[in-house]
Amino acid sequence: MNNKKKKLLFVSSEVCPFSKAGGLSDVIGSLPKFLDKEFEIAIFTPLHGCIDRDKWNIKELENSDMWLGFGDIQHKFKLFMTKLPDTNINVFFVQNDWYFSCFQEVYPKWMDVRYEHERYVAFSLATLEYAKQLNFRADIIHSNDWHTAMIPLYIKSNYKYDEFWANTRNVFEIHNLAYQGVWFEDILDFANMRKDIVYNEWGCEHYGKVNWMKGAINYADKVVVVSPKYAEEILSSDYGEGMDYTLRGHTNKLIGILNGIDYDVFNPKTDKFLVKNYDVNSLVNKTENKKNILNEFGLEYDENKPLFAMISRLVDQKGIDLIRDVQGALMKMNANFIFLGTGEKDYENLLIWLSNNSDNIRAYVGYGAELANKIYAASDFYLMPSKFEPCGLSQLIAMRYGSLPVVRATGGLDNTVTGYPLNDSNGFKFWEYDGNRMLDAILCALDVYKDKYTFNAMQKSAMNCDFSWKESSQKYLEMYQDLMIQYFC
Repeated sequence: MNNKKKKLLFVSSEVCPFSKAGGLSDVIGSLPKFLDKEFEIAIFTPLHGCIDRDKWNIKELENSDMWLGFGDIQHKFKLFMTKLPDTNINVFFVQNDWYFSCFQEVYPKWMDVRYEHERYVAFSLATLEYAKQLNFRADIIHSNDWHTAMIPLYIKSNYKYDEFWANTRNVFEIHNLAYQGVWFEDILDFANMRKDIVYNEWGCEHYGKVNWMKGAINYADKVVVVSPKYAEEILSSDYGEGMDYTLRGHTNKLIGILNGIDYDVFNPKTDKFLVKNYDVNSLVNKTENKKNILNEFGLEYDENKPLFAMISRLVDQKGIDLIRDVQGALMKMNANFIFLGTGEKDYENLLIWLSNNSDNIRAYVGYGAELANKIYAASDFYLMPSKFEPCGLSQLIAMRYGSLPVVRATGGLDNTVTGYPLNDSNGFKFWEYDGNRMLDAILCALDVYKDKYTFNAMQKSAMNCDFSWKESSQKYLEMYQDLMIQYFC
């Protein structure tokens, strides 16, 4: 293999700091920074209407107008570009008024499902065509989740004999197997995709419908999931979301790599949102952040009363129903609780009701990065009782800020949290998905909080953990190099 830099193309529906709806955005906004020395990298993402072009100096490229046909309709696209902050990595934004610029959200609520599929089919094909126009002949394309799962299918069908993509290898990453991109067969007609190649049980056909994720799993050269434990779990019917049979047929190319977080972004010593910065050697300063956030939420500070926090999408996966199951016990507990998030209306209403009818529980339905960081820094414990969790980033951020996670031992939560009372424990675990088992873990945390020596030791253990991208990015690099050695030498 020669020493010339290979080309790596990331494709994602969201990229931090430009657009964000979940952990995928953080990964794509961070991981490339740690691969830049080894690869020439480009990132493609839609130009959502919520993206601030002026703030991020996003400029339209000259002569970028492109017309592409979908079904019997022509759509016009434009291409914009900026740099990923503090890097020399180009980020390209695919603009289309009909599918992306018209929305102020990454994933608008109440979206027509067919239309949602059209959006990402259009984005994926435009990405491949713009890469050709820019002569960015990627050695590896790294697609993410069902929104870009069409790319491995396009490469293996419509571009099968296209010399430009002849040596390109596909990595497909699953950040959450629950969202697979399922629609009727006619979406292939819209995509102008070679149905004779892709619509079969070895392609994207799944119980009589198109399943984009299944197609990507079948056609990609490597399939990555975001933690080693999740890579094991999804091979079973309990966690496989109906895709376990397909995945078991591809264990030779399935790999679990734990996500990381950007320690320059999430750093309590330098975080400009905090009222008092601190690190592992100045934990006493953390108290000022606790006092501040309690005051913001109308709660009184008591040094003997811990603060539990939860920052989450309010959906079934995240264990909000367990909160509902034990709400009476939480309302009577000698502890404060702050919830931040948005999602399903039933869960939003539950948290609002608890906030209005208890002395120790407060909720803010919504999200803001500044408020989230303040809550991480203020909290003593961090609740994450997920039904399943491919990796989870919140528990990693919480530990970075000295907040001890209380988690269900599943997926990446099990990989990253060492439960009390093991050596170097950095949090608390429960195994059975049950409100009472979660309550047991919370009560255990309360007992530890009374023992300041043990609590302080666990805080330091959590803050000294290294969940930066340094180690994880090395595993991605090894995977890419294996692909290149296999195909390019």
